[in-house]
Amino acid sequence: MEAVFSIWKRNRAIYLSYLNNYSVEQLNKIPEGFSNNLIWNIAHVIVCQQVLVYKFSGLETYVSTEMIKSYGPGTRPTKEVSAKEVEMLKTLLLTLIDKTILDYKDEKFITYKNLETSMGFHINSIQGALEYNNYHEGLHLGYIMNIKRFV
Repeated sequence: MEAVFSIWKRNRAIYLSYLNNYSVEQLNKIPEGFSNNLIWNIAHVIVCQQVLVYKFSGLETYVSTEMIKSYGPGTRPTKEVSAKEVEMLKTLLLTLIDKTILDYKDEKFITYKNLETSMGFHINSIQGALEYNNYHEGLHLGYIMNIKRFV
């Protein structure tokens, strides 16, 4: 699992660089032809990791229900994100990794509800969820790299 966690940390550091190097206006801009923006993609991966890892393990998430409703699967940006919210997302990007790794090492993930993702992946364990999470975050990093060319 060390490789999975290492990849995840590197991916999150890249996401953080977008939050640090783009203005709030750029983060919120939805370019023509796109259905979302930089900030939505970043908030989305935070939320999806929590749902994928915690909810399907029968545990409480570290993000609010409101955040899940705003950024979960099937959502789109509905409002502009403020500078204060950007700062909160910066914190969540990194702190949730440490919490998840600690919870994993403390063996808090005892059960896992089987899941078939929208991409057709079958997940039936916490290890599978963590591995799929890296795939999912990689997809959204690709979307971000495309969107950034237009902001």
